[in-house]
Amino acid sequence: MDIYKFAIRPLLFNVVKADSEWLHQQTIRSFSWLSQTPASWLNQRLQKSLCLYDSRLEQNLFGLNFPNPVGLAAGFDKDGVAANIWSNLGFGFAELGTVTFHAQLGNPRPRLFRLPLDKAALNRMGFNNRGAAAMAARLIQEKQKLTQSIPIGINLGKSKVTPLEAAAQDYLDSFRYLKDLGDYFVVNVSSPNTPGLRSLQDASMLSSILNLLQQENTTQKPIFVKIAPDLDWVAIADIISLAKTYQLAGIIATNTTISRDGLKTQVIDQTGKSPQDEAGGISGEPLRDRSTEVIRFIWQQTQGQIPIIGVGGIFSAEDAWEKITAGASLIQVYTGWIYEGPLMVRRILAGLLVLLEQSGLNSINEAVGLQTRIQKF
Repeated sequence: MDIYKFAIRPLLFNVVKADSEWLHQQTIRSFSWLSQTPASWLNQRLQKSLCLYDSRLEQNLFGLNFPNPVGLAAGFDKDGVAANIWSNLGFGFAELGTVTFHAQLGNPRPRLFRLPLDKAALNRMGFNNRGAAAMAARLIQEKQKLTQSIPIGINLGKSKVTPLEAAAQDYLDSFRYLKDLGDYFVVNVSSPNTPGLRSLQDASMLSSILNLLQQENTTQKPIFVKIAPDLDWVAIADIISLAKTYQLAGIIATNTTISRDGLKTQVIDQTGKSPQDEAGGISGEPLRDRSTEVIRFIWQQTQGQIPIIGVGGIFSAEDAWEKITAGASLIQVYTGWIYEGPLMVRRILAGLLVLLEQSGLNSINEAVGLQTRIQKF
């Protein structure tokens, strides 16, 4: 029996009604402690319970080896305090951040809300983090102990105090601190919770950021751009063009949505207001179909030549399979993991192996874009 789903989650969500952000802080503190503990038997127990290894799930992409396609999305480990633990929890890769050059407190609380009726979350965190220098110091300190066997990405955002016209330099300053410490990097221009940030998805603004980063990127670290699900097809096509021009490793599709269409939640208990009256981005199940549409569009426009990391509304192996067969080489989870618990990653991986067998495929790489190819012909 899954103790988390049937006992712990109902207790925390329905009985104690624990504040979402407080619960997240306690969780990340626990993971940070676990990543520091010398008790190898504990980590071995975690690996035995939560990990699943199978060569059919492995991929080598943009020079990195991914033991499986399921990663932790940015936003959970904002400061990289638990970088050592994610492989023990079954993930094939993990993305730290979002980190900004300047440390910042983020938006006023409350700023993170569960929407259980929708299997969703609403957040307006505002890139709360200790800053790029602090993350760099932390990762340098941990590097000696690093037993991580999975790629670690770092998600870069713009500091709130930095004017939009100086955004490119702000991203560059963060990258300079961290460029030797991440396996890949993500330019986050799509969070709805930093004023004006999404305007950086405009081709001319994004071009200036990518140009500076690639000039600095002498070791050719893979760089991605993370886009919003609310962009129209023309804007996404412009970003695809930029990805080719600046030789990006790929595109992450998608960030949270500002749409409130189809939500079942009428009132958020903590505020007494409807989701329509609350600022922030929605993640989880309401995002699932739109993010898949964006993945399919990118795959079709690039003929599968630009790797895509798919994120949005993944709770099950079937959800993951839908993203992969639409065109995602890798996927990321966050909200689904909160609802489904730590066993979710292993369940997804086991389910993907079943789906591979049912489809007569020998590796997960063969499934990438499969459904989109079928629809095309």
